[in-house]
Amino acid sequence: MRLLGQILHGLWRGLDGLRRALHLLLLLALLVGGIGALEASRPPKLPSMAALVVRPSGEIVEQLSGLPLQRAVNEAEGQRAPQTLLWDLITAIRAAATDRRIGALVIDTDDMSASGQVKLEELADAVRDFRRSGKRVIAYGHYFTQSQYLLAAQADEIYLDPFGAVLLDGYARYRLYYKDALKKYDIDVHLFRVGKYKSAEEPFIRDDMSTADREESEAYLTALWQNYEAAVGRARRLMPAAVADYADNYVDEVTAVGGDAAQVAKNAGLVTDLKTEQQVEQRIAEVVGTDPSGKGYRQVSVDDYLRATHAQARERGHGASIGVVIASGDILDGRQPPGAIGGESTSDLLREARLDNDIKAVVLRIDSPGGSVLASEEIYRAVMDLEHDGKPVVVSMSDLAASGGYYIAAGANEIIASPATITGSIGVFAAFPTFSRTLAKFGVHVDGLGTTPLAGETSLERPLSASDGKLIQSMVDHSYEEFLARVAKGRGKPVDAIDAIGQGHVWAGSDALRIGLVDRLGGYEDAVRDAAMRAGLRGPYGVRRIEPQLSWAELLLQQADSDGVALLGRLGLEPLGVARAAAQATTAQWLQRLTPPLEQELSRWARFSAPNAVYAYCFCAVQ
Repeated sequence: MRLLGQILHGLWRGLDGLRRALHLLLLLALLVGGIGALEASRPPKLPSMAALVVRPSGEIVEQLSGLPLQRAVNEAEGQRAPQTLLWDLITAIRAAATDRRIGALVIDTDDMSASGQVKLEELADAVRDFRRSGKRVIAYGHYFTQSQYLLAAQADEIYLDPFGAVLLDGYARYRLYYKDALKKYDIDVHLFRVGKYKSAEEPFIRDDMSTADREESEAYLTALWQNYEAAVGRARRLMPAAVADYADNYVDEVTAVGGDAAQVAKNAGLVTDLKTEQQVEQRIAEVVGTDPSGKGYRQVSVDDYLRATHAQARERGHGASIGVVIASGDILDGRQPPGAIGGESTSDLLREARLDNDIKAVVLRIDSPGGSVLASEEIYRAVMDLEHDGKPVVVSMSDLAASGGYYIAAGANEIIASPATITGSIGVFAAFPTFSRTLAKFGVHVDGLGTTPLAGETSLERPLSASDGKLIQSMVDHSYEEFLARVAKGRGKPVDAIDAIGQGHVWAGSDALRIGLVDRLGGYEDAVRDAAMRAGLRGPYGVRRIEPQLSWAELLLQQADSDGVALLGRLGLEPLGVARAAAQATTAQWLQRLTPPLEQELSRWARFSAPNAVYAYCFCAVQ
């Protein structure tokens, strides 16, 4: 017994020591976070002359996905940001245009992934405004993809690495089709839809693209490519046909010069010259001067520039303001984190704008393929409530405002789209699989009884009855009729006229204008000006983004950013080995306590296959 007591006592002392160590690490982490927050709150000092470096990381987006706290933790751990906020880039570029300390704009696209054409055009507008100030814009890349080149093309000087290439491959829409695979496993997929062109779930009931889907896809892909050709042609002072020829004859041209793709890009006038990164840095140094080391040029990043100038504060506005609500991502029921549109959470933002006496009008910026009809209806009602209170709503469509994304726009006073916006897709579907035949292959069967004809009918383990199929189709038909009614009311047209251009048909923004689904073509700035005009704002007014309020923990870590971890390293206290793992585990536990748990991202099939839900969604992304 005495020996057992000694063992237990030793075990207790060990656990108590571990507890004290973990507490010490937690206190140290909080201390470092606080010091990091103080350092981060101290804006960096800008040199008297420097280049503003625009270096997007990942995809350029309307709204960063996920909770701010988790993004800050990821950055502190050294993970490269998978997204860059469009509005940070635009704000910094526009502020730098009139800042005497900024002598040039440098565009580095190497870390940028594929981004939507409409967002890139919004960014291109800001770059063009910067050029009008008389300052140089210089772009460099080891390699330019199609998205990267659209941004780089706005520069005065474009330099490509001698071993690089400019690949303009056009737009495509290829999907995987699963009918044969599902058939092998005896999985039955039940699809209920309204609309000849509503192809969202066709991959589960077909092995190839339907004629209707091919027809509409060709139309909007062609419109997007023509818009891209025109945009690059304007920027580089080339005929649009020259861009088309470059893409069409690329293989032959590169082969003819022995595989020197960089030379082909220069011969086509797409780049100014071929230079290494060091040569480009020397060129930029000629414009803004060298840095203290004498080996590079004087520069400032977008993040540091925004902190130094507080340029973001200028957009918050004081007094009479235009409120801006961002609706980006899939439309889902309830409350959703940034990067998704929650029926409840987005409606709350619109309600906040309605109740704020300083907000005189609202711009609803939409970048969404749609989703839940119920959530879309909630947001639609919040838009109508704003109008009933005398506050105009102007919709600004980004790359995608289709299906449910159009539903939430339907009640606005004005809808503005880009020529490259994908919109429309006015249609509804419901889909889900059943696995009774799959289970039977393994000798598993389902049997039982229910108290009503509906009891147990939504079970995925049972075959779908004819009566249930009839019920679901009637609900889908009703949702489509309601969708048509809202669009018809908003557009001031008969329901039959909307049905003729509905049927799930996807349209490019230029075609949407022609058929009356949007009021005019333009961008975000046009929407803000129109909202101000509709609200009768003649003098100066603010522009304020209406966003969810952050918790104190999110504000603290977002402010501290990665500076706390960097400071820990400088002090020689960065946890290593077991201590580092323990610190990470402790941090993870506290994150769970400080913030609501993140919903795990489910596949589209899981999100949009509930047998009791109806969806307005457009699977119309392009590659």
